[in-house]
Parts: sequence; C-alpha cells; structure tokens
Amino acid sequence: MTIAEIMQQAQALSPQERKELVKLLVDSLEVNDKPPTTVEVHWGKNLISLLDQLDFTDWTDIDIDDPVEWVRHVRRA
Repeated sequence: MTIAEIMQQAQALSPQERKELVKLLVDSLEVNDKPPTTVEVHWGKNLISLLDQLDFTDWTDIDIDDPVEWVRHVRRA
C-alpha cells in the first residue's frame, strides 16, 4: 500500500478519527525513537563465564602437592 492510498483512506475518516490516527502515528514514532536498552552484565559474571570456557585439565592432572614443585613442573613442560 502506498502513502497516497493511505491518505485517501485517512481523508475518508471523520475529523475525530483523523486526530486519533495522527496521535497513534506520533506515539509510534516516539516509541521507535527511543534507543534500545542494553542490559549490562556484571564484570564478575563475565569473568566466571571466561573461566568456565578455559581448559585447566593440564593444570590439575599433575599429582604434586608442593606448589613450588608444581610451578617448576609446569614451566618445564
């Protein structure tokens, strides 16, 4: 439907109905002009998500209780 066809239909309305139509059109513009709201995720949740994606299996497969020896082993590997 073209704008000209819409205007023909709008002109067939009563003055009160035209006012209602104009108000609805203006209201629809105001709703669409508002910027979309973005939900910010807390940095802590982003950090947890990142940690969950990492693969730590190489770090935990070593059976060394001493942290200094563990670091040395990891550095050698």
